[in-house]
Amino acid sequence: MCPLRIVVDRLNDWRPYYPTEDLVSADDFLSMDRQHRTSRDDQDRATHVINLCSDLDYLGSGYYVSLLAQARGQRVLPTVETLNALARKSLTDLQLDPLAPLLGELAREGQLPGDQVSLRLLFGECREPGLSKLARRLFERLPCPLLEARLVRRHDLWRLARLKPLRLRDLTLDEQDLFATALNRHSLKVWRTPKARRRYRFDLAILIDPQEALPPSNRGALRAFIRAGRRLGIDVSLITRLDMGRLAEFDALFIRETTGLDHHTYRMARLAEHEGLVVIDTPQDILRCTNKVYLHALLRARGVPAPEGRLIKRGERGRLSESLNGMTFPLVLKVPDGAFSRGVVKVSDPDQLEHEAAELFETSALLLLQEWLPTEYDWRIGVLDGQVLFASCYYMARGHWQIYDHSGDRMKSGGFTTHDPGEAPPAVLQAALKATRLIGKGFYGVDLKQAGERVVVIEVNDNPNVDAGIEDAVLGKALYERIMRVFLTRMEARRHQAGGISLPD
Repeated sequence: MCPLRIVVDRLNDWRPYYPTEDLVSADDFLSMDRQHRTSRDDQDRATHVINLCSDLDYLGSGYYVSLLAQARGQRVLPTVETLNALARKSLTDLQLDPLAPLLGELAREGQLPGDQVSLRLLFGECREPGLSKLARRLFERLPCPLLEARLVRRHDLWRLARLKPLRLRDLTLDEQDLFATALNRHSLKVWRTPKARRRYRFDLAILIDPQEALPPSNRGALRAFIRAGRRLGIDVSLITRLDMGRLAEFDALFIRETTGLDHHTYRMARLAEHEGLVVIDTPQDILRCTNKVYLHALLRARGVPAPEGRLIKRGERGRLSESLNGMTFPLVLKVPDGAFSRGVVKVSDPDQLEHEAAELFETSALLLLQEWLPTEYDWRIGVLDGQVLFASCYYMARGHWQIYDHSGDRMKSGGFTTHDPGEAPPAVLQAALKATRLIGKGFYGVDLKQAGERVVVIEVNDNPNVDAGIEDAVLGKALYERIMRVFLTRMEARRHQAGGISLPD
């Protein structure tokens, strides 16, 4: 478990709060010499640092705390990049422009009275319940422990006029209580015993959405990931999108929530990668896998067997059947970023093609039109770090041509079988590995169809399902340990790279 440092201007600034051995003054933190460390300081390259100093301006003492923490390979909140953005209004505005719709929504709800509102943010929390969503979003965009925001209304439009760091010593009594609670929620490591800290070498966060109807991993699988990680010396915690500001506390992020580009999963993957975490799925994986148009072009360009198809543009509406290039009905029409068989329709004639395309073009300027390949099941080959991990067959839903049937009031799905990879046809495994080599070294689920001797790649998923009782039917708990061991190897390599040498546990 990585230790924590809470850096303050003077130790007396911490007087209202419970004593903690993690506290250090700015002067002491800045004077730490890496070549003359005590045995305790030798571990600081893996430390999480919370910088609560007041002088955060460029080249101030608090600025140097963040600067030196990053130079030492420590994870710090706020980062120098955040401080630079807060110091330059143009950068702040760039970061916060996407919040304009939220401000309008809060105004319509009556949460922004008058013409000016001041808001104090403590680790993304505030005292005003109606503005909690805004506080969280501000902290996600510019993660700084203590912030003060000023909102003003001009010409019936609300905008953020000022966002600046807040001094710890300026908190009121009520705000001190909220600060202590928020800090405790933000980093439970502050209150953990030394014994708990010594137990694990690394911290891994699994991102989930407890409300997701079709999550990539069920509860049994999540429990198995946690147990497997802890057996390997990794403390595994479940987090949600609300914990974006806590990412710097961890060594790795494992996304077990359905991903998307215009989505918090992509933003969290980017932030985690920026903070130096080991990430699966990486932003690059999400970018390359979630868009079927990109995958179609990539597979065709690199000679990976895929269904015959073509891209159609919104401007071609009304004359789609004139340019099918010899394709015969029925065909399959897809939106670029559908998941779990959503946004995929079978069209049987030109009239139906025109009708379905008109609806799908409402959400996308490009659609993918592919040949229809009816099969009893699809192969799903799980590939991690360039190695085949599992091989499953997903059967079509009863009376339907897809695995998931959304046509009724309730979603229905077909059955499954999971096999030893050695039992899968070699052509299926070869095509899956060839496709994933074009994406990266992450964790992928390759969907393929096999019709006689022909094998084609349908798509590559960046966060494939791992459900207890399905994908683990062959390997059991060894499946989860293999995935956690890849994280362990990468975290060890990242720590070695950051520190220059291996550190004793």
